[in-house]
Amino acid sequence: MSQNSIEMIGEQKSRPLHEQIKDKILQNIIVGDWPEGFSVPPEVELAADFGVSYGTIRRAMDDLTQQGVIMRRRRTGTIVTGRTPHHTISRFYRFYRLHTLDGRLINTEARVLKVEHAPPTSEEAEELRLSETDIVIRIKRLRISQGRPVMLDRCVLPLKLAPDFPTDAQVAPPMIYKWLLDQHGLQLSAVRERITARLATAEDCALLELEPSEPHAMLDISETAYDSRNQPLLIMRHTAVTGSHCYVNEIR
Repeated sequence: MSQNSIEMIGEQKSRPLHEQIKDKILQNIIVGDWPEGFSVPPEVELAADFGVSYGTIRRAMDDLTQQGVIMRRRRTGTIVTGRTPHHTISRFYRFYRLHTLDGRLINTEARVLKVEHAPPTSEEAEELRLSETDIVIRIKRLRISQGRPVMLDRCVLPLKLAPDFPTDAQVAPPMIYKWLLDQHGLQLSAVRERITARLATAEDCALLELEPSEPHAMLDISETAYDSRNQPLLIMRHTAVTGSHCYVNEIR
C-alpha cells in the first residue's frame, strides 16, 4: 500500500475505502495537480499507486463520473472536466467553493490572525442560542491562494463548546470544523448560508491587500453551522474579493 493511501485511510478509518480514494482524487483536482483537461492515469495504474484493488478504484471513478468531475472518452481516456464537485457536508472540512473568474476551483491555505474571548453581540447570542453571560471565541483568519489573500474569515464559536480552543493564533487549528469533530466529537450536520454584497471597508482593504483609494465590491457569505441535534455550533462570516474570484454553488 502506498504512503498516500496509508495517510488518507488513517484520517477517516470509519469511511468506506472507495470514498477515501475518491476524496484523495478530488484533492488532486481541487489543488490543481489535475487541472481541467488533465488525462487521468489508467485505473489499473491508480490502483497500484494507491495500493488498493481495481474494484475500489472503479467505484471511486464511477462516483466521480456521476458527479461530473471526470468524463470518460472512448479514444482519449478519462479527462478532468473542471466542474465543481458535489458540495456535501464532508467538503466543509477541507475545501471551499471559491473559483477564479474563468471557473477554476481553487484551494486556499487558512492563516489564523487572531483569537480572543468576548461576550456575544445580541445578534450572535440569538443565533447561537446563548445567554448574555456566555462567552464566545472570536477567530479571524485569512485564506491565501497563490501567495495572495482572497478571503477574510470571522468565526464566532461558543466557549462552552470548545474551552480548550487555543488562544495563540500561531497554534490555532486552521480547519475549525475538523478540529471540533476530532477533539469534541461535534459533527457538522447542516449549514445555512446567507449571501450579500457590499463595498470594502478600510480593514478589508488592509487585510486583503486592496487599494484603499478605490471602491471594491465584496461578497459576504454568512453561514451558521448546526450539529445533528439542530443545535448551532458556530457562525462563520466569509468576505471574498470579487475582482478576481467568484463563489460557485452547483446544485444537481
